[in-house]
Amino acid sequence: MSLVRRIALIVSTAAVVLGLSGTEAQAHRGTTLYVSPHGSDSASGTARSPLRTPQLAVNRLGRSGGTVVLAGGTYARQRIVIKNRAHVTVRAAARATPVLDGAGLKPLADQSGMVEIRDSSDVAVQGLTITGYRTKSLDAVPIGIFVTGSGRTIRLTGNHIHHLGNDNGTLGSFDMNAHGIAVYGTSAARSLSDVRIAGNELDHLVLGASETLVLNGNVDGWSVTHNVIHDNNNIGIDAIGFEDTITGPARFTDVNRARHGLIAYNKVSRIISEGNPAYWEDGSWCNCADGIYVDGGGSITITGNRVDASDIGIEVASEWKQGRTNAVRVSGNTVTRSRFTGLAIGGYDQDRGEAYDITVTGNFLRGNNTLRDGSPEMLLQYYVHDTTITRNTVISTNPEAVLLQRVAPAGGAAKNARLVLDRNTYGGRVPAGQELYFWNDIERQGLADYQAASGQDGRSTYRTTR
Repeated sequence: MSLVRRIALIVSTAAVVLGLSGTEAQAHRGTTLYVSPHGSDSASGTARSPLRTPQLAVNRLGRSGGTVVLAGGTYARQRIVIKNRAHVTVRAAARATPVLDGAGLKPLADQSGMVEIRDSSDVAVQGLTITGYRTKSLDAVPIGIFVTGSGRTIRLTGNHIHHLGNDNGTLGSFDMNAHGIAVYGTSAARSLSDVRIAGNELDHLVLGASETLVLNGNVDGWSVTHNVIHDNNNIGIDAIGFEDTITGPARFTDVNRARHGLIAYNKVSRIISEGNPAYWEDGSWCNCADGIYVDGGGSITITGNRVDASDIGIEVASEWKQGRTNAVRVSGNTVTRSRFTGLAIGGYDQDRGEAYDITVTGNFLRGNNTLRDGSPEMLLQYYVHDTTITRNTVISTNPEAVLLQRVAPAGGAAKNARLVLDRNTYGGRVPAGQELYFWNDIERQGLADYQAASGQDGRSTYRTTR
């Protein structure tokens, strides 16, 4: 299936899902069992005689599947594991707020979720609140909803995941990890596909070196739409490739990357790594938490998102020398008040992978670099090539307006070639001719000086703004 057709299909189906509330959404045919915090596990599981334990209800559905309906209230220290199953929905009852509260529950070693979906297909989780799953262990990774292995047709909609994570305080350690929602495709032979994550809220998560909402490894065909993500201490949304999610000969191949995906119409705010122990280095904090990040992913559209007051608004890069990020379209997004920079493309040092076939168009960037450390609204890092940046509006509100920086190229010519910037609208508070651009790390003052030095942005403009 072509990328265009895949994206069109994902958009249309996501709209259908979002048109339904968490209580009106998918219910599989077959058995329906009801659960209440005040029920009894010796009950029949009807609406009038509900069970008490969600896991018991899932187990009772049998191999043919069905629906588990959770009444409102708190389910203390109760996880839900759906393993090697199909046709299962776990959802909130109409107008109810069921809370899976992991407070006092010791997370298992390695990765584990309050809701865990392993090697399963046609599974939906809708309308749950998940909280309290915490650890101080470097050996445990608590996750709100964890999808792993292989499978297809996974729906995560209308859930609220908050106040959980890894509270270890070891400065500079990348061994502390947690996630809000994590989708890990761990099989080289079979992907996780047709995954839709829509209308969830994820907030106040303590993540260490990990991400709020992540797709990692062999995840092929997915959408992340209309979610609200805020007040977390590491990356908001991340599409990852080439980590050791899949090892061996397949590691640096296309099967080990999140691909053919859509990140659209999400609201992401206050994603800040300052104070996160994992990001203490050389006596200071790294301000490097992205609102939206593609790190090794491919064939992804990022559109219509609003990213505000985070360290980095949107970043498209690859952290592995053997990896790459390609075929990514960034369009129609609004990025404001980033602490470091609004948009970054390419490897952050000369040992990173390349970013190419990136299209950046129709985005609005304003008032980024609130740290006022001289960083730009847009940052082009190492190994960016075959990339087009056009028709964007880029406005600095700093007294010293740094609009664009391209670092000095490294590596061969092919990894720096065919970069095109044009028809962009630049703006700032300083008079025309005083704004700054850095091309190949050399400062250029004023649009004309920058155009002459770079050969770029020939039909772009600069205007003084308030």
